[in-house]
Amino acid sequence: MTERKRRVTATDVARSLGLSRATVGYVLNNTPGQSIPAATRERVMAEAARLGYRPHRVAQALASGRSMIILLVLPDWPMEHSLRQTLETASRVLDDAGYALVTYTRHEGGQARPLWELLTPDVVIAWTSITAAERTSMQVSGITQILPVLQEERSALASPTLTAGTHLQIHHLHEQGHRRLAFATSVNERFSLLSEGRAEAAREASDRVGVDLLDVRPVDHRDGSVAEAVREWHREGVTAVATFNDDIAAMAVAAAQRAGLSVPGDLAVIGHDDTPMASMLYPSLSSVSIDSVGLGHYLANQALHAAEDRPLPEAPPDLQAAIVVRESTRR
Repeated sequence: MTERKRRVTATDVARSLGLSRATVGYVLNNTPGQSIPAATRERVMAEAARLGYRPHRVAQALASGRSMIILLVLPDWPMEHSLRQTLETASRVLDDAGYALVTYTRHEGGQARPLWELLTPDVVIAWTSITAAERTSMQVSGITQILPVLQEERSALASPTLTAGTHLQIHHLHEQGHRRLAFATSVNERFSLLSEGRAEAAREASDRVGVDLLDVRPVDHRDGSVAEAVREWHREGVTAVATFNDDIAAMAVAAAQRAGLSVPGDLAVIGHDDTPMASMLYPSLSSVSIDSVGLGHYLANQALHAAEDRPLPEAPPDLQAAIVVRESTRR
């Protein structure tokens, strides 16, 4: 086994230059109020670079009381287009402010030590429910900023960010003249809560505009369930299908075409998330575009408010969803 290389410390730099440990520490930590000559500062920085000195982040965090880390606790969802875009935006905004965004997905039955105990982040933002025991664990670890502040069960059923697009799907299909609809959800159990929320939103929107939502079911191309669903929908007079996401919409379009149905003539299909795939399919896929970038800015500014008491951001862009109309629903 190769011997692990010892970390270069400020003491090593001081010894190499014949300076006191305190002087070198003042320079490397950029301690204010110290009258150290510029030439000495340059010598210290040059020697630190030559020896390969790197700041000890844990020690710095202990000294300053800050880790400069924001921890985002995510539900166990697959990382899809909209979520990736939100996290990339939040990460850039926080990086500009000097913070690192770290994401942590808890898995059911997982045995790993909670990441907040290992990193001691300045702020924890929970995008999923956290238990009283987990909140206590965070507080014992020295974390004082835990969002949401109130203990509550976060549910896709109550989140306009996650269900506003489904309402728009139903309204769009109604405006296109469709009165007999179906809604296709995901078979992926990791999406179960979100699928349930969007299915309920589809029922509410259908009742509101006065259309018949004849069927709500999970479908997949691997087990033939999407092909079976499309055939049954056509027999029952369904003329349009709203779907959980663009992947399922693509399955429905393909199944309809294989069954000899035209899209949108025999069956209109609308997706959700407006992924790059939507515009590349034939026929191109109508979809819901969510303001993922705006949500990323909101997330980052919410964290900065908790970490540094910056101005509280405006309400999240819950309703900034929009229908992108393409060939799959255009009459």
